[in-house]
Amino acid sequence: MNTEFTQEFEALLVKTAELITGDTSPEMVEKIKIWAIYNHIHKSLPALASHWNQTHAVGKAEVRRIFEEVRDLNQALKAAQTTNQQ
Repeated sequence: MNTEFTQEFEALLVKTAELITGDTSPEMVEKIKIWAIYNHIHKSLPALASHWNQTHAVGKAEVRRIFEEVRDLNQALKAAQTTNQQ
């Protein structure tokens, strides 16, 4: 793959992590990748997501934990932004 593209796409992921969670750590960027890919699969191929969930209970629990963490961080970030605007 083109190195320039890879760097530009990684920058997109970092910005996405920042906008959604306020955290740009490599660990959070990796969680955002998982969150985004699983979210896309769940919406566009629900039968595949359901099958995977049924056969990978530990993986399903980890995805759920990541989704809840991203959600909680996003809500906290929005609350902080609302407080700062007032």
